[in-house]
Amino acid sequence: MKSDIEIAQSAKLKPVLDVAKSVGLAEDDIEYYGKYKAKISLSVMSRAQKSGKLILVTAITPTPAGEGKTTTTIGLADGMRRLGKNVVVALREPSLGPVFGVKGGAAGGGYAQVVPMEDINLHFTGDAHAVGAANNLLAAMLDNHIFQGNALGIDKDSITWKRCVDMNDRQLRFLEDGLGGGKNGVPRRDGFDITVASEVMAILCLATSLSDLKARLARIVVGYTYEGKPVTAGDLKAAGAMCALLKDALKPNLVQTLEGTPAIVHGGPFANIAHGCNSVIATRTALSLGDYVVTEAGFGADLGAEKFLDIKCRSAGLRPDACVVVATVRALKMHGGVQKQDLGREDLAALGRGLPNLLRHVANMQQVYGLPTVVALNRFPTDTDAEIALVMQECRALGVETALSTVWADGGKGGEALAREVVALCERGSDFRFCYEAALPLKEKIGAIVTKVYGGDGVVYTPEAEADIARIEGHGFGKLPVCMAKTQYSFSDDAKKLGAPSQFIVTVRGAKVSAGAGFVVVYTGNILTMPGLPPVPAAEKIDVDENGVITGLF
Repeated sequence: MKSDIEIAQSAKLKPVLDVAKSVGLAEDDIEYYGKYKAKISLSVMSRAQKSGKLILVTAITPTPAGEGKTTTTIGLADGMRRLGKNVVVALREPSLGPVFGVKGGAAGGGYAQVVPMEDINLHFTGDAHAVGAANNLLAAMLDNHIFQGNALGIDKDSITWKRCVDMNDRQLRFLEDGLGGGKNGVPRRDGFDITVASEVMAILCLATSLSDLKARLARIVVGYTYEGKPVTAGDLKAAGAMCALLKDALKPNLVQTLEGTPAIVHGGPFANIAHGCNSVIATRTALSLGDYVVTEAGFGADLGAEKFLDIKCRSAGLRPDACVVVATVRALKMHGGVQKQDLGREDLAALGRGLPNLLRHVANMQQVYGLPTVVALNRFPTDTDAEIALVMQECRALGVETALSTVWADGGKGGEALAREVVALCERGSDFRFCYEAALPLKEKIGAIVTKVYGGDGVVYTPEAEADIARIEGHGFGKLPVCMAKTQYSFSDDAKKLGAPSQFIVTVRGAKVSAGAGFVVVYTGNILTMPGLPPVPAAEKIDVDENGVITGLF
């Protein structure tokens, strides 16, 4: 059996200009980044003549068994293209943290991949590096301002802005820098976030133009004065230079699937600690080029889909037409208590215990958000007919159909059944609505997510969180949507509570305004904003030969 990278390396790719022409783009509309990658001009979005149907792909709560959300997203798009549909897939860019860590990349798998896979999973077009440079320029200008006399009166103990690096590096979570004093800077507590979960990345993903990007950067709150007044990047005169670093990164990236379907890959992973969606510009550009756009949101529907709908769609005025919830029998049995090594055996009892996880996600999409929904059951060879029948039976009881997907092994052909269901859903029309109204106080918005989406009983706040929320609302940021930072492994804030737990309380331990992005980040449980590497990092298996051929990359 070929590995993902072997399949990708053996594929015959179309020149990127041919991909561009397939959706009506001319050579002047793209900027080449080699033979198979290109940036799309921002003007393409602004001259849109049509608006396609928007399809969101999300998933059950992730497990080590794997769900295949990105693979399904790509395979669905290829399946729709095989049905003769004009379709564009819009994905998030991978982060180097998971690539070298444990989760892997974000380019799909098997015969449902976007290519060139190695480039996409590694440096791609440099967008993440530009985000990191802009983020760290602001950090440098902030500390330099304090060092040079602190005319703004910034309280160094109230600084909220962190440096970032796109790598899983737990050693950088908590630091003291500026040590030595004098010419070495002002000593203070500091730390790093992972680049792709930074506010600058969120701003890049939510901005609609260069002018909007610059305005959002200027609104970033980096800390507070001794009098408690917010200090912004605009106050530090940093927004212009940051925007200059990001001007090319703002343009969406055009690549292709293994079957030649146009793919726009741009920004936004990490839906557990960030908003986890690709860029608004990428989605809008795709909608201007295709009759159908298939996009994804990170992790389970309680995280990525909730943020896609309550943050991105609210900010950009997007209205999804249909939703796909991806599941596997294997993952549902793991939610039912089966160990990973035993997942190959039929176990209807465990599957029955795990199914409520899928059913809650599906019910949320239907009842909380009003979206027509289909379940994509990513079939494995070990799945039995009885197990498949049980999943279909339980989903049908909610009024939702289940389509079997074999896109990993069969590419677009294995996604045709799902494609037919999705096309039918798009014609039905949606009654899309948000989980909460933005004008509500922050605590009511948090409570709505916890009770309506997570299925919890309520929220408790630490004294630190109470103070954070009072300060944020006191400065006029209380009407922003909330971005929940929560474990991806459970509906609750406890990673050990699998399935569809009930009668739990979520603990909020802090909050921070991301004024430039336009939301308030709410920290729950023990969530961390800088991941660490596993005992055996994926990086140990990655190598490159003397001809530049990469191996071990999945």
